[in-house]
Amino acid sequence: MARDTTDFRPIEGVDELVDHLAEGNKPRDKWRIGTEHEKFPFYVDGNAPVPYGGERGIRAILEGMQSKLGWDPIIDDGRIIGLVEPTGQGAISLEPGGQFELSGAPLETIHQTCREGNAHLAQVREIAEPMGIRFLGLGGSPKWSLAETPKMPKSRYEIMTRYMPKVGTKGLDMMYRTCTIQVNLDFESEADMRRKMQVSLKLQPLSTALFANSPFTESRPNGLQSWRGDIWRDTDNQRSGLLEFCFSPDFGFADYVEWALDVPMYFVIRDGRYHDMTHITFRQFMAGAARNDVPDGLPTMGDWANHLSTLFPDVRLKRFLEMRGADGGPWRRICALPAFWVGLLYDEAALDAAEALTSSWTYKEVLAMRNAVPEFGIAAPFRNATLREIARDVLAISRTGLKNRGKKNRDGYDETSFLNTLDEVVARGTTSAEEMLSAYHTRWGGSIEPVFMEYAY
Repeated sequence: MARDTTDFRPIEGVDELVDHLAEGNKPRDKWRIGTEHEKFPFYVDGNAPVPYGGERGIRAILEGMQSKLGWDPIIDDGRIIGLVEPTGQGAISLEPGGQFELSGAPLETIHQTCREGNAHLAQVREIAEPMGIRFLGLGGSPKWSLAETPKMPKSRYEIMTRYMPKVGTKGLDMMYRTCTIQVNLDFESEADMRRKMQVSLKLQPLSTALFANSPFTESRPNGLQSWRGDIWRDTDNQRSGLLEFCFSPDFGFADYVEWALDVPMYFVIRDGRYHDMTHITFRQFMAGAARNDVPDGLPTMGDWANHLSTLFPDVRLKRFLEMRGADGGPWRRICALPAFWVGLLYDEAALDAAEALTSSWTYKEVLAMRNAVPEFGIAAPFRNATLREIARDVLAISRTGLKNRGKKNRDGYDETSFLNTLDEVVARGTTSAEEMLSAYHTRWGGSIEPVFMEYAY
């Protein structure tokens, strides 16, 4: 989320919070695809991390991008920390360790998504390469320790950095040393949201497996295929993970609101200042617990929108659904991730098939799958099969959904080709992480340094 929300409408009751989510309901012809992707900036000379300041720092990249694009700067305490397209059609933001993120515009097709991603990468290369900077497409930082990783001057991250060690062992790694690709998708009703939430929660571990791309930490193999996936197992389990209540047959907006109300807050913004609110839940905030902490002490709809953005379940519900399971990766993966989920969720026949495939999967089974994936990838067991076998069926459903959509580019090709990189994972039976590990033990000669060349944008 590039810019935190300021909406000063007071909250009168819980029903307004439910209505806020329900306002996301859209007719099918208004459904869009919003893709987000992060990457690690590094200096080509020495493969070192890039700090915020200086003539060859991240601030200079943002200023160069602002000059090139004409986008509005996002300022935090006098410092530029992002850019937003003037009409809200896309934004550039910084993650805590300097990970550079594009939050893409809401687009109609994967063809447009892929063009957007390619254009962004070309633009950022044009600015960064003269500074000796390139970008790495992996799910986890392969070389730098936490101490070596830069910290971005963003107020909400200062609050999170203090809070994370209190609620888990891996929260700082999540903040500073991981990257992801995500896609945001729409729903037309509460019932449609429920179906998509339940199918995508059950299949999120498969997404993690197919996109597993973080096998190195501090210049050595870490014993995992998705270190990022493992990190999310102990980041902050009050606000992240697999949400069991979402598996209920009558799950709805109100259930998500009730859960969110009891999650500790991070912050509120008053007069441009961030106030640490990690000592209370949103429900306590609504009951008046912040009267002595912030001016007026009364919650606003902006506070609620910001709170929703600080919840990290595997699938996040706002006024759309965010698919959060995938590691960051090479540019082809930026197109593959939205294609995978759009194929499954945006065609009725495909959604029916995906729902039928997963209907009997229990919370405990999916949780066991989620716990196995970081180590085993697509070889993780599920019932009497492996995820590799499940992936064949799911990719076939997604391919059918994309074909049924019939969204063709100027050359007459539909969106199914964007799944090819995932078909390759299943065909060869090895993830990107396993391919990197094989290279590390053979042609890379036990060094992770070549990853900066082979996986750089």
